[in-house]
Amino acid sequence: MTMPPRLRKFALTLHVTSSVGLLGAIGAFLALAIAGPTSQNVQVAQVVYPAMQLVARYVIVPLTFASLLTGLVQSLATPWGLFRHYWILIKLLLTAFATTVLLLKISLIDGAARLAAETVLPRADLRQAGIQLAAHAAGGLLVLFVPVVLSIYKPPGTTRYGWRKQLQLRSDHVANR
Repeated sequence: MTMPPRLRKFALTLHVTSSVGLLGAIGAFLALAIAGPTSQNVQVAQVVYPAMQLVARYVIVPLTFASLLTGLVQSLATPWGLFRHYWILIKLLLTAFATTVLLLKISLIDGAARLAAETVLPRADLRQAGIQLAAHAAGGLLVLFVPVVLSIYKPPGTTRYGWRKQLQLRSDHVANR
C-alpha cells in the first residue's frame, strides 16, 4: 500500500514535526531537570518540578506517541516498509524503548512534583529524583538522536524479508515486460 504523493508529504511533515518537537521538549525538560537539583533556591525547586510534570504529560508524552504513530504510518504506507530495512527497524525499536522508559518514569516525575509542592526546605529525595530525571532526559536525547541520524544517512542493509521483497518486485517487473 502506498500513499498518494501529497498525503505522503503531509504524513512525513507530521512525523518530522512531532519528532523534532519531541527532541526540543526533552531538551527543555533536561534544562528544568538540571535546574532543580542544582539550584540552592527553594522557590526554583517548587516551580521546576511541577513545570517538568506539565512538559512531560502535555508535551513529551503526546509528541512521543505522535512520533511513533506517524513513523509507523510512514513505514507501512511507503515503499520503505517497516520490515525491509534494518535502519527502520532500529528506529522503531529505539522509539518504542524510549516510549516505554518515559511511561515508566511518569510516576517519578509526578512524585517529584508532589514533593516540590510539599517541600519548604530542600530535600535529599527531591534532589535525587531530579538527578535521576536529568540522567533519563539526557539518555533519552541520545537514544532519540540515533533515529535522526539513521533517517538522514539511511545506511544500507535489508532484512531477509526486504531482500525477498526486492527479488519478488524485480521478478514481477521482468515478468510484466
